Amino acid sequence: MDTPTLPPPTPKTQTKKPKPPVFVNKKRAYLGTGRRKTAVARVFLMEGTGQVTVNGRPHDQYFTEVKDHNAVVGPLRLTDTLSRIDVRINVNGGGFTGQAGACCQGVARALKSMFGLDTVRPEGAEQQPADEAIMTMAKKLRDSGYLTRDGRMKERKKYGRKGARKSFQFSKR
Repeated sequence: MDTPTLPPPTPKTQTKKPKPPVFVNKKRAYLGTGRRKTAVARVFLMEGTGQVTVNGRPHDQYFTEVKDHNAVVGPLRLTDTLSRIDVRINVNGGGFTGQAGACCQGVARALKSMFGLDTVRPEGAEQQPADEAIMTMAKKLRDSGYLTRDGRMKERKKYGRKGARKSFQFSKR
């Protein structure tokens, strides 16, 4: 008796499902998530007047260091959208510098989704030429390192040692 042969499996193409739109106070918001060390930031961008709030407080009150201020608004300054976009950030975990780095990456990712640079094109649709200004904006964000996650973490403590690298003093005699 012959055994039936099955046709070879068709290769599955990975397609991203488009995310449903998010609305904050009846305004269309664009979501971006940023991470740095153990800090996680959820960023919402909306059309507005340029207000940046972190955990319900203005960003200059939440982050007291100038380098942290600049990290949060860096992607907005780079793309010249600081005065046209309202930013609402919820951040938790880590310390202030880690939170600022997470906010920076989240703002950059939200900007990218706001200008449609990570939208899913339907299958069979031709690659339509995007606006040059938007493409250069994405290139600026990528080249300046705002879209790349900083993977540096604290190294774990090893057994038989005081810390991650430091050892106890060695005695020859």
